[in-house]
Amino acid sequence: MKNLFTYSLILLAFSGFAQKPPTAPIIARAALTHHDTTTEADTSKENKEPRYYYLSVNTNVFVNTRGGFAKRFAPAIEFGRTYGIFDIGLATGYTNTLRGDTTHYLEFRPTINVFSKGRFAEALCLGGGYVFGAKQALMTEICNSINFNISENIAVAVTQGYVFYDGTNDNRSTQYMGLALTYNFLKPHSVNKQRKKKALVSDN
Repeated sequence: MKNLFTYSLILLAFSGFAQKPPTAPIIARAALTHHDTTTEADTSKENKEPRYYYLSVNTNVFVNTRGGFAKRFAPAIEFGRTYGIFDIGLATGYTNTLRGDTTHYLEFRPTINVFSKGRFAEALCLGGGYVFGAKQALMTEICNSINFNISENIAVAVTQGYVFYDGTNDNRSTQYMGLALTYNFLKPHSVNKQRKKKALVSDN
């Protein structure tokens, strides 16, 4: 009778262990169903437009200025943030590459994409800045660009615009054309990169 009672306890213990679901398969299933998606802290859940930082290198050449290439070439770098179709950037550069104290400027440049389809987009910018040490120190700019997105991170653009310099006694304006190379700081597997990719392949 004592042996029968012992066997019954052993059978109950084994039956309880068999009914308990093993832990290892649950962990394995959880690992398989986990998505490798990085979500930025600044991602807006209610707004499906991508938001990210960017850096642009601009190689502008003035087309109505006398002189050689050094006087016409006006390089610039712009760093800013994209909010969907709207960019807010801060640019710094030179009005020419001649050695001088009145060529360096700092400019605030908001830009809006007025048209986009797939990898192509057209943008309009209105800028305002200051040329350090110049008599015509106040600088305003209006420009447009045709952009092509090589990938989610890299884009190139053909730019054309006008720059106006204003001073106390005189002012002048000049026109330029150029190329721009832009790098978008998008994290791999991020929600913003997925949104950017979706926007590039969309035909809407």
